[in-house]
Amino acid sequence: MKSNLLSKSETADVLKLISNKWNQEIPKIKNLKSHYINSDSQILIGDNLKILQLKDEFIPFLSDTELLKGFPNVTVDMGAVKFMCNGANVMRPGIKNYSEFSKDDIVCIVEESQHKFLAVGKSLVNSSEMEEMTKGEVIKNLHYISDNFWEISKTI
Repeated sequence: MKSNLLSKSETADVLKLISNKWNQEIPKIKNLKSHYINSDSQILIGDNLKILQLKDEFIPFLSDTELLKGFPNVTVDMGAVKFMCNGANVMRPGIKNYSEFSKDDIVCIVEESQHKFLAVGKSLVNSSEMEEMTKGEVIKNLHYISDNFWEISKTI
């Protein structure tokens, strides 16, 4: 795995881009370190910040629970947990509770018993549309516990 340190200006540009995409204030960091996983993905790590970049999409890393709390979320029933941890998309019947979100928002998936973050995805519909649904995909699963990124991050 190839790693490199981003310059201060590159780091500032990336953090500004992420803040705008997420509509959240990201704390200032001097330098981010980039760990290349493959040509389409990398893990960006800075002081108390871990972000997964998939092509042009920036996703909060599952181990960064404080950052995850700032995103909309859906709670899935226990029957959906094993599917989530194998990369399945979130289907409407498995959703028990949810906060408000728009289409294409980053949404965190939480399991109902321990309230732990299982996955991070991108919404395919908005929450009001989802309310009317009885079946179908609601969130595209982009990063989940035990995926390649999760396992690789343990070695960084």
